[in-house]
Amino acid sequence: MIDDGLLHTLTTQAATEGIRRLIVGAVVPRDADVLLLKRPEDDFMGGIFELPSGKVEQGESLTEALAREVREESGLIVTGIRGYLGSFDYISGSGKKSRQFNFAVDVDRTEPVELSEHDAFLWAAPTGDLPVTDSVERIIQAYRRKFG
Repeated sequence: MIDDGLLHTLTTQAATEGIRRLIVGAVVPRDADVLLLKRPEDDFMGGIFELPSGKVEQGESLTEALAREVREESGLIVTGIRGYLGSFDYISGSGKKSRQFNFAVDVDRTEPVELSEHDAFLWAAPTGDLPVTDSVERIIQAYRRKFG
């Protein structure tokens, strides 16, 4: 599990740095692969593959948001958090400075993946040429170094 002190430090630092929206992302493994979800073409950053991720709601902890977002976006149930993998900042579609905190998670099962907000998914080897942004690529490589 993740240390509550680390989570507090991450959110406090984000607030101090003027981050207006907190996002969580999950590296979900299956054997040697990780789960990637494809954003709808007509959405913000449409057509790219990303990690299961989403906004932390008011009054919700990072770990609560992580479990909720994985369940909502993939139908998979988080059973544990292996570790923190790092963060990256970006400007959201609504213009808010956002920070995505990324974690390696375990899930109760890896099939079936049930999409609710994405067009497609793939299980990809966390090596080399992935169809993701550079920021997501760095998180996946951090996962590979730490857990691969």
